[in-house]
Formats: sequence, structure tokens, C-alpha cells
Amino acid sequence: MDDDLGEVIVESTRNGVYLKVTAVHVATGIEATAVGPAAEPKAVERLAIAKLRRLIAAS
Repeated sequence: MDDDLGEVIVESTRNGVYLKVTAVHVATGIEATAVGPAAEPKAVERLAIAKLRRLIAAS
């Protein structure tokens, strides 16, 4: 998905007007989750990946 991160699995689950996106870094198993409006799926995905980047940098 993101070249600098390597392989990332992204899963989206809708619950009414909300969307939960989980991003998992395959090499490390680190995961990050973001919840936001279902009307903005790309924004919620960007947030989950940004959180994942911070978690990887902190590890």
C-alpha cells in the first residue's frame, strides 16, 4: 500500500453512519484503528495509516 511502510493490510467495517478502519503492518504485526464518518472512507483510512506510522516510529 505505502511504499515506505512496506505491506499494510487495511480492513474497513461499517456500523451505521460510522466506519472503523484497521491498518496492520505485515512485517511487525503492529495495528492501528481509526473511527470516523462512513461518508469519508478515504479520510478515515488516511487517519488509520497516519496512526500506524506513529506507532511504528515509536517502537
